[in-house]
Amino acid sequence: MSNSVRESIGAHMGHNYVAMFGLTALPLVVGGISSYLTSDAMIQFDSFRQPPLSPPAWLFPVVWTALYLLMGAASYLLFRYVPTNGTEATMRHAALIIYGAQLAINFAWSLVFFGAEAHWAAFVLLMLMWVMIIALVILSFRMSKAAGWMLVPYLAWTTFAAYLNLMIAILN
Repeated sequence: MSNSVRESIGAHMGHNYVAMFGLTALPLVVGGISSYLTSDAMIQFDSFRQPPLSPPAWLFPVVWTALYLLMGAASYLLFRYVPTNGTEATMRHAALIIYGAQLAINFAWSLVFFGAEAHWAAFVLLMLMWVMIIALVILSFRMSKAAGWMLVPYLAWTTFAAYLNLMIAILN
């Protein structure tokens, strides 16, 4: 193997590690900033009248950390997906845009729910995010089964979060 081929392979692998780390870390950073900006969120959450099935406040950061890692890994798989035609290229592009948009809404939700204490507005945001996640899961399964499965827990938790958000809006 020539030096130029080895250098090309090494540069490509290095790029993949940077992309993998960056895309995996992105939702953790977004979640961390959101958590910082709403630092009293769990104290506030405990002060709400709670619906049935409401988990303890300590569980949320644990679950979100795992979900953010899965989301980041799934986004990396979508980023790495190599389309074979224009339709697949459009699908990949749409999935990455939806991923970014739902991540932005995910960030905004905490600020609206906890920061502004606008529970109904937060529920509307959550429903928009939920629809985007469904679209993202469908698109992901078409490109990468692994990415699709990595997003299923996020969809499930967001569905549960919608129930909690709705019930807290009703009860408080």
